[in-house]
Amino acid sequence: MSAKTKFRLWLIQHPGKFLIWMWMKTCRWKIVGDGPYRALRKSGRPVVLLIWHGKIFVVPFFFRKRGILALVSPSQDGEFVARLMDGWGYTLIRGSGSHPMKTAWIEMVRELNEGGEVIIVPDGPKGPDRQFKPGAVKLAAETGAAMVPFSFSARRKKILRSWDRFEMFFPFTRIAAVYGEPIEIPRGLPPESREEERLRAERLMIEFDARVDRFFESGAEG
Repeated sequence: MSAKTKFRLWLIQHPGKFLIWMWMKTCRWKIVGDGPYRALRKSGRPVVLLIWHGKIFVVPFFFRKRGILALVSPSQDGEFVARLMDGWGYTLIRGSGSHPMKTAWIEMVRELNEGGEVIIVPDGPKGPDRQFKPGAVKLAAETGAAMVPFSFSARRKKILRSWDRFEMFFPFTRIAAVYGEPIEIPRGLPPESREEERLRAERLMIEFDARVDRFFESGAEG
């Protein structure tokens, strides 16, 4: 690891984390559609939270202090995310939505079998954008967890010219943090039947995210 990369990691883990916390605190937040998600958690049902790579900007702040297990890519970009999430109450494991490492997979299965939560970025770590990789469906089929989409919309935002169309928002803007309807995968679903479910989850996630993106256009903010 170069000295430049080490310095960038230090910036993210220390002053960067504080600045992002302040940035998020300036915004006005509205939480939408969390009823089914909260009912799942109240019942003790395990949950796999699904978030597209381009929408992970809010994740470290929004889900902090909940003890959620987060699957983070072993790439350099994943290291930046891990440094940012460190100390905010997450359990971090390294892997990806397409190829979780064996130890990461064992930890995720154990967490869900104990009724916990896991965050997965189904098109990470490097795309293609909005292409749902098979890891989350396999995990839900093996553990009986419900998959719950999550996304955000901002009144004033910036979309970067990156492969994932990464979204950021300006301070002091209005943010809608939106949960989708749970996506159910039959427990014990055989491997030969999972591709159909993967495609269904991908379609539902794309449709959900498109609706979220229109949130402030539709007047739904109330």
